[in-house]
Amino acid sequence: MTKAFNSTFSGLPTTVFETMSRLAREHNAVNLGQGFPDDPGAEDIRQKAAEAVVSGWNQYPPMMGLPELRAAVSAHYWHHQGVSFDPDSEIMVTSGATEAIAGALFALIEPGDEVVLFEPLYDAYLPLVKRAGGVPKFVKLEPPEWRFTAESLMAAFSPRTKLVLFNNPLNPSGTVCPPEDLSMLAHFCMAHDAIALCDEVWEHVVFDGLSHIPLIALPGMRERTVKIGSAGKIFSLTGWKVGFVMAAPEIMKVLSKAHQFLTFTTPPNLQSAVAYGLAKEDAFFDLMRADFQSARDYLSKGLTDLGFSVLPSQGTYFINFDIAPLGENDDVAFCQRLVTELGVAAIPVSAFYAEEPVKTIVRLCFAKKRSTLDAALERLSGVRRR
Repeated sequence: MTKAFNSTFSGLPTTVFETMSRLAREHNAVNLGQGFPDDPGAEDIRQKAAEAVVSGWNQYPPMMGLPELRAAVSAHYWHHQGVSFDPDSEIMVTSGATEAIAGALFALIEPGDEVVLFEPLYDAYLPLVKRAGGVPKFVKLEPPEWRFTAESLMAAFSPRTKLVLFNNPLNPSGTVCPPEDLSMLAHFCMAHDAIALCDEVWEHVVFDGLSHIPLIALPGMRERTVKIGSAGKIFSLTGWKVGFVMAAPEIMKVLSKAHQFLTFTTPPNLQSAVAYGLAKEDAFFDLMRADFQSARDYLSKGLTDLGFSVLPSQGTYFINFDIAPLGENDDVAFCQRLVTELGVAAIPVSAFYAEEPVKTIVRLCFAKKRSTLDAALERLSGVRRR
């Protein structure tokens, strides 16, 4: 063909995630790069989905989502986070959180609008911002605390700032934004009349007694925030791709128009099962967090005992370690050797940066069975200092 394809996507290289997954298969590696649990998820929730396929409605559900799910989302966030959403005008169901993010970017920004992004960042953010015509402005976060400052926000915000895309808890760092930093970010959003697009898919996967604080709950943010959640992360059913979006009616009206021309609807059986799951007792969510925290502690201790410099993890499925004390300064090369020579797949955190990446941090997923973690630790014992 002589005519060029869309430059945003045709110019993208093969992602490190695809590369590491391929190497993991080729070398029969223990895969701690993949960000999902290796168990099937709660049986009763899966059974509800199966029953809904057999005996429920399998034609198009309402574009905004099943009324029962929107009501369940409203009740869930009021109970767990003290935020009230009108299920009829402020809640929409999407086919996963990534669709929700894409739709929001397409709906809310015009070509030339500036979008503030925090690095390290989920790999879908930057291509979607560019495809929507946005101009990315980066705030660089660095280990071990991964926190922004007033100075770093001042450098990124401008009169042209239209939107801030904010992930909290943050993948890949595994950090939870502290209240004082949330207040600072809210201040900048209000001062620059910017919309906050909040990717909060890890909101239930937080540890050590921490509680998730949604940015939309802060003073002045209710009418300028889009909150995004994910049933896949809440219930460890990542393949279901059921997301939900919450925003004030004025914003939701335009978000729904973008959604209408992306996926339009989400499988109704999965929506019914998620509605059931969101109403589960607090003990279900407490046990989920305790199980993941136990796995985090197990892998962290195992790595520490092997001499790795482990960074704190406050949430998500991920834990990081610093390879600089090993005499290493290239996380990509290190991860390639790790999978090909020792048979453990990990992800270099530099892959989550667009500019001036931190090159010494490696991410592992601990949401695995103990036997999987044990196998990985045994192989990681072969890492030697250079």
